[in-house]
Amino acid sequence: MTFSKSLLALAALAALSAPALADGDAAKGATVGKKCIACHSVTDAKNKVGPSLVGIVGRPIASAADFKYSDSMKEYAATAGAWDAAKLDSYLENPKKDVPKGKMAFPGVKDATERADLIAYLATLK
Repeated sequence: MTFSKSLLALAALAALSAPALADGDAAKGATVGKKCIACHSVTDAKNKVGPSLVGIVGRPIASAADFKYSDSMKEYAATAGAWDAAKLDSYLENPKKDVPKGKMAFPGVKDATERADLIAYLATLK
């Protein structure tokens, strides 16, 4: 197999194995996001019980100004980097899986389509 065919095969494999997060519907995600607003702000940078979600996509994990993160979340942040679609998908499915001793009491969004919609919505919060 030539280099270009190998590269094409690798790209195809990556596309098939990645969750279809880019296909999320932000309008539907706004409805799913109503579950979040009891603890998180989605309109400004003010923190509530949880950190503001404004600008979360692409933001370094555990970096919202003036929010006191759990040690468990700080440990996760030290190796996980920034909130991208894949990390948000994993965390939102089951927050205690990625951050076992984190403060988030919400059990997660189990439906993959709802998570994709929510992530698409979160990406609009700037």
